[in-house]
Amino acid sequence: MKKALLTGAALLASVMSTTAQAQRDYISIVGSSTVYPFSTVVAERFGKSTDFRTPKVESTGSGGGLKLFCSGVGDATPDITNASRRIKSSEVELCAKNGIDEIVEVTIGFDGIAFANSAKAEHMSISRKDMFLALAKMVPATDGSETLIENPYKTWKDVNPVLPAKKIEVLGPPPTSGTRDAFAELAMEGGCKQFPFIAAMKSDDKNKYKAVCHGVREDGAYIEAGENDNLIVQKLVANPDAFGIFGFSFLEQNADKVQGSTVDGKLPTFDNIAEGAYPVSRSLYFYVKKAHIGVIPGIEEYLAEFTSERAMGEDGYLADKGMIPLTEDAYNEVVESVKALTPLSLKK
Repeated sequence: MKKALLTGAALLASVMSTTAQAQRDYISIVGSSTVYPFSTVVAERFGKSTDFRTPKVESTGSGGGLKLFCSGVGDATPDITNASRRIKSSEVELCAKNGIDEIVEVTIGFDGIAFANSAKAEHMSISRKDMFLALAKMVPATDGSETLIENPYKTWKDVNPVLPAKKIEVLGPPPTSGTRDAFAELAMEGGCKQFPFIAAMKSDDKNKYKAVCHGVREDGAYIEAGENDNLIVQKLVANPDAFGIFGFSFLEQNADKVQGSTVDGKLPTFDNIAEGAYPVSRSLYFYVKKAHIGVIPGIEEYLAEFTSERAMGEDGYLADKGMIPLTEDAYNEVVESVKALTPLSLKK
């Protein structure tokens, strides 16, 4: 009996020791591939300049990151998720369902979505209407009637006579990506609503309107290339006839390999995105689980580093990495919100 009790006590002590060691002493960050390089550089500087461990940052895509983030509270779940689009109300509801009642939203800056090809290829000047016609699953009939047909276009010249007679081949992110969501909303829908009979659907049948404007063809013209934007760059270098969709920061970092197309008369440049002139641009975010602050060490300090002038400011190190800084007023609002750890409130 005594031996059994000692064995049981030893086993209990072992379990308790394992549990104690399992509690994380580093910040876990998941989410957007676009925000990943910005988050990584902040994490590396944070690890070197403080007594906290360097946060672990994983690129899972915006949708994938929010799914992990909203799966529950506890050290088995991420503390922070990066996103290249705003959190959806359905995701907020999922978080609440799993006990996450308070989320802190941090807007970090702006990004443009580049429609790029190899720097050795001919530069493309394209409209959002051209993009929609080239990549949508359903497009207006070619006879001018107000009906929709399966996309028949094989080459860019089929879409628009002024474009090259090259096969439509576009490498882009999967549905879990915030870049895919933003491209669908800003580029595809931007071109789609130029057809009056489709634009009218928005008030008559919102679901059908979204399905038409955001639906991407599945016949091989659009190739899902995963969440690794660097891989898309490599494939464009290998295939000068192909185009790729990714964030401005990757375009800038690979300016010797790829070039951004002119979209509706505007190039994807730092200044055009900052001024709102480039039509395919969006805000970037990350979300913090408030319940983890004070439990997982270093979260408040990480937030202070990320939102500091030296990081997010006009001349900060994130701008050097290709992020477009917020205006001064917007930046000050973010700083105050983060200091107060103000919970997110989505406007209905």
